[in-house]
Amino acid sequence: MSWLSLLILIPFATALAVVATPDTKWYARRWIALFGTGVVLALSLVMSVSYMQAVLDRGGDPSVLTISQLEFEQSIPWFKSMGIEYHVGVDGIAMAMIVLTAIIIFTGVLASWEVKDRSREFYAFLLVLVTGVFGVFISVDLFLFFLFYEVAVLPMYLLIGVWGTGRKEYSAMKLTLMLMVGSALVLVGMLALYHAAGSQTFDLNKLAMVDYPRDLQRWVFPCVFVGFGVLGALFPFHTWSPDGHASAPTAVSMLHAGVLMKLGGYGVLRVAVYLMPEGAKQWALFFLVLTTINIVYGAYAAIRQTDLKYFTAYSSVSHCGFVLFGLCSLNLMGFKGAVIQMFSHGIMTGLFFGLIGMVYGRSKTRDLTKMGGLSKRIPWLATSFYIAGLASLGLPGLSGFVAESTVFLGGFFGNRWVDATTMRVCTLLATSSIVVTAVYVLRGLSRVFQGPLTKPEFKQLRDATIPEKLCTGILVATLAVVGMYPPVLIDLIEHAILPIANRF
Repeated sequence: MSWLSLLILIPFATALAVVATPDTKWYARRWIALFGTGVVLALSLVMSVSYMQAVLDRGGDPSVLTISQLEFEQSIPWFKSMGIEYHVGVDGIAMAMIVLTAIIIFTGVLASWEVKDRSREFYAFLLVLVTGVFGVFISVDLFLFFLFYEVAVLPMYLLIGVWGTGRKEYSAMKLTLMLMVGSALVLVGMLALYHAAGSQTFDLNKLAMVDYPRDLQRWVFPCVFVGFGVLGALFPFHTWSPDGHASAPTAVSMLHAGVLMKLGGYGVLRVAVYLMPEGAKQWALFFLVLTTINIVYGAYAAIRQTDLKYFTAYSSVSHCGFVLFGLCSLNLMGFKGAVIQMFSHGIMTGLFFGLIGMVYGRSKTRDLTKMGGLSKRIPWLATSFYIAGLASLGLPGLSGFVAESTVFLGGFFGNRWVDATTMRVCTLLATSSIVVTAVYVLRGLSRVFQGPLTKPEFKQLRDATIPEKLCTGILVATLAVVGMYPPVLIDLIEHAILPIANRF
C-alpha cells in the first residue's frame, strides 16, 4: 500500500474509531483524535524527508523536470471505460500542502481539547474533512481530485451549523451555497477539458500534454479560476468567508482558513494555470486587477472591524489575495511566492484563530472595544498573538516576510503578456497593504492586551493550558523555522514549480 493511501485511511479510520467510542468515554475521543492526527503528522514529516532525498538522488537538470515525476505514486484502474483511475502521487508543492494540513489538524485537535458537546460527531466530521483535504493534495486523476474536493467542503456546513456561534445557520448556508456554485464552475471546466482531450482520461499528466485550442481556453480558464477562486476568497466572491469564520468553532476556523482556503489557490495552480497556459496569458491582466483589489480591500476592511474573528477573517481575505496575485504574475518567482504564501498563511491564520478561540473561551467576548490589559493575566497567549501579528505584517525572521517579499518580486519582474507599467502599479498597490496591515494588527493587539484591565472579571483569567501551549508552540515554531531558514520550504517546492513556469 502506498504511503499516500495511508494519509487518507488513517484519518478516516480515526473517525470511525471516534464514532465507535461509548458515550461514557467521551474524554477518550480527544485522545483517539490526537493519536490519529499525530500519526499523520509524523508520517507527513517522514515523507517530506524521503521526498527530498529522492529529488537529490534523481539529480539531473531540474529545469527539464516534468510534473509526471512524482513520488510515492500509485495507480489502480477504477472506471476503465471513462479513463478514471485511483491515481495518487506527490510533487514538492503537494508535499508542502500535506505537511501544512497535518500540522493544522494536529494543533486543531489540541485547540478543541475541551469540546464536550456531541464530541463524537464533532471529531468525526473534522477528520472526514481532513481526509478530503489530503485526498485533494495527493490526487493525480482530475475526477478523483474533484471527488475529494467535495468531501473536504461539505462537512463544513454541519461543523458550523451545529457547533458554531452567532448566526451559524445563515453562515453555514451561505458558505455552502457559494462554494457549491464554485464547484459547479470547476465541474464544467473539468468536463470541458476531458471532452476536448477525447474523453479518454482524467489524468492530469496526460491532460497537460493536450494542446487545447485557444478559443476553448478563453472560456474554460475563467470558469476554473473563478470556481476555485471562490474558495480562495477571490474578490468579489469572498463574502462567505468572514461570516463563516465568525461563526465557526475554533478548530473549524483553523482548518477553514489554514487549509481549506488553500485548496482554492492549489486548484488554480494545478488545474487552471498548468493545464491552460494560453488562457492564463489572455486573462492575466483581468485577474491581476481583481487580486490587487482583494489585497487592498481586505486590508482596509480589517481596519473597520471590532470583532476579533471578523478582524482576522478580512485579514485572511487580503493575505489569500497574495496567493492569487502571485499566480497571476505568470513567472517562476510569483509561483514560488504563491506556494510559500499558502504555507505561511496557513500556519499564521491557524495560529490566529486558535488563539482567538482560547481568548474568547476565557473572556467570553470577541469585541475589541470591551477588551484590554489581558497580557497581565495571559502572557503566553498574548505573546503568541503578537508573534502571529508580526508574521502577518511581514516582519523579517518570520515566514510572512519570505512569502510576501517573494510574491512582490514576482509581480515586479512581470511577464510578457501584461504591460510592465500596469504590473508594477498593481504590485506597488499590493505592497502598500503592508502598511495598512501594520496599522490594524498593532492597533488591534494593543487594544486587547495593553493598558489596564477593562473588566474586574478579567483578573480571574488563567493562562494557556498544556494542550494550548503545545498547540501554539508548534505553530509559532513553524513560523520561525520557515522565516529564519526558508530553504527548508523552498528546496521542497522548487523542483515542482519549475515545470509549471516552463510552460510560460
